[in-house]
Amino acid sequence: MTNIDQVLEFNRQYVATKGYEKHLTDKFPDKKLAVLSCMDTRLSVLLQDALGLRNGDAKIIKNAGAVIPSPWDSAMRSLIVAIYELGVTEIMVVAHTGCGACHMSFGHFEQEMKKRGIPDVELQRQDIDLTAWLEGFHDTEASVRSTVKAILNHPLVPADVTVRGFIIDSATGALSEIK
Repeated sequence: MTNIDQVLEFNRQYVATKGYEKHLTDKFPDKKLAVLSCMDTRLSVLLQDALGLRNGDAKIIKNAGAVIPSPWDSAMRSLIVAIYELGVTEIMVVAHTGCGACHMSFGHFEQEMKKRGIPDVELQRQDIDLTAWLEGFHDTEASVRSTVKAILNHPLVPADVTVRGFIIDSATGALSEIK
């Protein structure tokens, strides 16, 4: 049985026993808060627990590195929707210690992609700069500052939205604010 098959079997039982009832809420975040964070598995439960967030309190948006690499990427789009459609008035950018995006690069991915059968023609595309697209960062604090600045300076983010940046300890959940 594959992992997906196991997940599907669990889901059938979950629904049958009404495990979802304790999570019922609506689409509007109760705290009018959005959190942009990394997709790291260590943060799957730790992030919300360490922030004291329950289901329905905040919109949680995750990507590799908790970054806004482009003003028009999907994370920024989600934040814009959260502000105008869902009433978000505060945004937390939460990176974490030991982030894998801190040292990622296309050079590393390129070799792995070749090993997995991706043809050179796809790795030498002219319509996207894969080196820039898959580049990580080298300083987590600087990355958080850059992401906060990108959100604050976005032409569609109103001045009354609060944006603050943090680094969470991946083991303990301790937050450090980045100014």
